[in-house]
Amino acid sequence: MSLIAPRRLTRVLHVGDVKVGGDNPIVVQSMTTSDTRDPAATLRQIHELANAGCEIVRIAVPDRKAAAVLPEIVPHSPVPLIADIHFEHTLALKALAAGIHGLRLNPGNIRKPEDVREVVMLARDRQVPIRIGVNFGSVAPMPESFVDEMAERQASQIELRAEWLVRSALGHIRILEGLDFGLTKVSLKAFELPVLFEAYRRFAALSNDYPLHLGVTEAGTPRAGSVRSAAGIGTLLALGIGDTIRVSLTTDPVEEVFVAYEILKSLELRQKGAVMIACPTCGRVEVDLFSLANQVDEFLATVTEPIRVAVMGCVVNGPGESRDADVGLAAGNSKGVIFRKGKIVRTVAEADMLTALKDEIRLVIDERQRGVVEDPFDRYQSSRPSLRLTPV
Repeated sequence: MSLIAPRRLTRVLHVGDVKVGGDNPIVVQSMTTSDTRDPAATLRQIHELANAGCEIVRIAVPDRKAAAVLPEIVPHSPVPLIADIHFEHTLALKALAAGIHGLRLNPGNIRKPEDVREVVMLARDRQVPIRIGVNFGSVAPMPESFVDEMAERQASQIELRAEWLVRSALGHIRILEGLDFGLTKVSLKAFELPVLFEAYRRFAALSNDYPLHLGVTEAGTPRAGSVRSAAGIGTLLALGIGDTIRVSLTTDPVEEVFVAYEILKSLELRQKGAVMIACPTCGRVEVDLFSLANQVDEFLATVTEPIRVAVMGCVVNGPGESRDADVGLAAGNSKGVIFRKGKIVRTVAEADMLTALKDEIRLVIDERQRGVVEDPFDRYQSSRPSLRLTPV
């Protein structure tokens, strides 16, 4: 029985050629850090993100100069683009005219109803989704009536903040629904994970099927931010909540894409590239395992095929402890054994361990692509009869 809850069923939206929601794969998103008013720099970063596996990229449109250059960016993007817009409805109109694939826009933040209507009607005509994004750090102040209501319910501070996020999102949604617009995604982000969990759980329990975009806002620098994002996004995904994700880190956004896929791979929700299994080391380790593991990790960054690779520091227990690995290396006593699915296929000298492991990884990938299903143990035994196949 899986401990991952069944995914919440949502409507399917099309962001360009990417399907969001329903039973489609959870989509990985990120955002450029370049100045959108510099089309060349922005396109360069979009291509870098796309090459890393990012499927939708959000770009800031803070002013009219940024909006004016969108026709130089949108047609040349390898992935669908979302225009991030606040308050100024004309920026949304210019983005839609430039062929943008999605908007991140809270309609309640636009003062004039007629301006909201103009944007929504054009988005509906062009079938462009709108993401309502409420962040606790920038949400409107809570009115006293709401605070009093929650106090009467004896709500905790977590419940108070989460409920305000939900109600804020619902206020924006009602504006879109009143204009007969249903191409809507929703996010309810917070830095505090208990608030994040409570907000998404409350919204997901409502009688709607809007797709949900997940993220931990202002998560921080790569080391701490990756942990917070993994805990926050990973928990919600395990609860069956979420259709798109964005890891927000204070660094090159390419790193966000890497962490996002690691979260999805860890929950076995998507497979992209390699997964590395490595032992934490102990007093039995007889080689420089830290250096070896880092070199393998660097090599695996170039591998796009789903494959599980193990790097273990003990030839006695390594193959057995990582039996599910497609291919691996266990090192000790100046030698290493190469194994597949826990079965040793060859023994190599310490100086040849890294090269031998890389060769075996390439061989596994090649065999998969050619549909080869032969037992690797039999292959090595028959082709190399003098090879010693026991650990030393």
